[in-house]
Amino acid sequence: MKSWTVALSLLIVCASVHADPMVWQPTAGHTQIPLWPGTVPDARPMPGPEYVKEGTSLIGGKTVIAISNVSQPTMTVYAPQGSNTGAAVVVFPGGGFQILAMDLEGTEFCDWLTSRGVTCVLLKYRVPSEPYRWQCDCRPHNLEVSVQALEDAQRALRLVRFNAAQWNIDPHKVGVLGTSAGGYLVAEISTLYKRRLYAPVDAADKESSRPDFALAIYPGHLTTDDVRLNRNVPVTHETPPTFLLQAEDDYTDGVNQALVYYTALKNADVPAEMHLYAHGGHAFGLRPTSDPITHWPALAEAWMGTLGMIPAAGR
Repeated sequence: MKSWTVALSLLIVCASVHADPMVWQPTAGHTQIPLWPGTVPDARPMPGPEYVKEGTSLIGGKTVIAISNVSQPTMTVYAPQGSNTGAAVVVFPGGGFQILAMDLEGTEFCDWLTSRGVTCVLLKYRVPSEPYRWQCDCRPHNLEVSVQALEDAQRALRLVRFNAAQWNIDPHKVGVLGTSAGGYLVAEISTLYKRRLYAPVDAADKESSRPDFALAIYPGHLTTDDVRLNRNVPVTHETPPTFLLQAEDDYTDGVNQALVYYTALKNADVPAEMHLYAHGGHAFGLRPTSDPITHWPALAEAWMGTLGMIPAAGR
């Protein structure tokens, strides 16, 4: 996992300049909705107030906006542009459970999804999530390390279904998409949705937190150091259909993460589709590059079409 440590440390360093301490806000016309009506469950002290930072390193010709010290999780609903397919996707930005890359792996995904008639729900989940410290190798194998993030993910799925009629969403077409650490959160909620991590707080918690479909994009934390499936993502036949995307030159050893998870899905007879590309690295998001992997959204759209979540291509 040393390569993962290096990747995360670089991300934090590049986001450590141009600090502007403030709470992240979506663009005009969109409102953040608190996940919890009262006290946040399993709350832990943060190193300081929530902050927004913009790094100087360029990805796809643009900088990356990162936020951290998130103690009050929220979700922001982005309505479809034009025709509404009824599908919704809850997006989990990556950042090693230390930060959230809110534009690269958040709002930019919502721009894509809403342009395809899909409601996008951007989750600002709690980070940092101890002991996900980039200075150590203590991250990947203990369920409690991301319990707060998973609580937030479960709550978000339930709220989406609870508000489905109001938001013009089909409650049977609610998926998840996550990148990097957010891809691990995709695997967690796909396999641990029956495990209630918090006491119900209102009627929304009667809803299911199982995704109807899942997209894990360059996911991390899915394997142990000896390249076995992380025991905290217990794949079963009830795990939802899953789309996996990975570059072979991902410096986090991500290709093994994807291969091991895909094998577990196939062994459990879970419908799964995986795309491996020679080049792309890590944290490329949707920003255009000269590599063929940059065209992956069309593959994801075709896959969602085969599931009946959005209209199939050509129809």
